[in-house]
Amino acid sequence: MEGLSGWSGLLLTLVFICSVQTQKSGPGNTGGPPDCSYIQTFSPHGASGVYNIQPEGFRCSFQVYCEMGGHGIWTVIQRRTGGAVAFDREWAAYKNGFGFLAWDHWLGLEKISVMTKSKRWKLRVDLWDFEGGSAYAEYDDFRVGDESTNYRLSVGRYRGTAGDAIRGAYHGVDQNGFGFSTIDRDNDGCDPCILFGDIYVGKCTEYDRGGWWYSKCGSANLNGDWHPKGDNIGWFSGLHWLTWKGPAPYSARATRMMITPMLPYQKMS
Repeated sequence: MEGLSGWSGLLLTLVFICSVQTQKSGPGNTGGPPDCSYIQTFSPHGASGVYNIQPEGFRCSFQVYCEMGGHGIWTVIQRRTGGAVAFDREWAAYKNGFGFLAWDHWLGLEKISVMTKSKRWKLRVDLWDFEGGSAYAEYDDFRVGDESTNYRLSVGRYRGTAGDAIRGAYHGVDQNGFGFSTIDRDNDGCDPCILFGDIYVGKCTEYDRGGWWYSKCGSANLNGDWHPKGDNIGWFSGLHWLTWKGPAPYSARATRMMITPMLPYQKMS
């Protein structure tokens, strides 16, 4: 397991090694379309899979997984389906990305940040349980700041069936507007945080584990420990979206986070 997770980080880092250097660039990029929503223009018969893209702001192209279906065409930024790829990682891994694009992975905060500067984006979160059910949450105006803001999260209007966990609809702790935290970089606002009335923690990653936009821990974290069926309820760390299942913390069977432009070609103000 440890060897697999280590190789997954190396492989994704190698795929993206040139993308971390950015420059001011425009529509003249030749390494691929700006994002997955353009794939059918470049490849009219394209199906879901791994494609090269070159968003504005990147010196060269890199690969992403494009999801094409009834909900539109999306660029996948996170996927969880099991426990083989470890998500309990440090800042550098979450910055650059890790995992396997056609399987479980995290695309990388730097890539997400640069992509979401150029226009208005929608975020979709898909959740699957162990009982055959599913739910989703969508947010308008999804954006991730640059590293100087600790990759601060910004989301707009919510819609969906999973509940607005990011804004703390479960217990009133809003993650919107907070920076990203990992086991070696703490930006969660805990000083300390009080969980379940009598448990004090100095930082959310002590319990919730994987990196996320924690705000006094909050109601959402899809990067914690994956738990199998029958062992997925009641854990501090898990694939949690607490407005969806409860009252005990429920760790999802699978999750997916994807982005797509709200209005193609429209710049952020």
